[in-house]
Amino acid sequence: MLYIVSGASRAGKTIIAKRISKQRGISYFSIDWLIMGFTNGIPEYGVHDMLMPDEIAKKSWSFLKAMLISMLQSKVDYIIEGEAILPELIIELTEKYPNKFKVCFLGFTDVDIDKKVNEIKNYSKEQKDWLSDKSDEYITDHVNNMISHSIKIGISCKAHNLTYFDTSKNFTKATQDAINYLLTTTEEK
Repeated sequence: MLYIVSGASRAGKTIIAKRISKQRGISYFSIDWLIMGFTNGIPEYGVHDMLMPDEIAKKSWSFLKAMLISMLQSKVDYIIEGEAILPELIIELTEKYPNKFKVCFLGFTDVDIDKKVNEIKNYSKEQKDWLSDKSDEYITDHVNNMISHSIKIGISCKAHNLTYFDTSKNFTKATQDAINYLLTTTEEK
């Protein structure tokens, strides 16, 4: 089974993937690592971390699709998380390989921007990640971009009958709901 957690930056994807990995002992792979490999290793491919998530997803999809199929063929469970998967792209694989994927998307569409910026700053300092040295203006711009991205993802999930969790109002509950969804098999429903 491949567990796919995609969606907006700072919506909780990595938190979910790490928790599932720890709880179930399932290997975890961040697509962000792959994109940084493209960015720093083969920039001539035009896939880089400064593109918007939907652009990264479209440019890298043929590679990611082949990687996911190869992972399926290994018959080992994996958790894959990152922004670079879109509902309108992954649906092809979920239909071709029924019961081999468990997919959900996360986003935030209705947040207090100043509060979200402060949450990101605190988390980034604690984790020492890529936003830890960015200005409030940069992070605010990022949050606004991710709100727009979340809206698009939510619409696409609805159109393709894929599950979307909005982490705007109750981040902890929404991320736990996503974990529960991903770990519930069709037989348990």
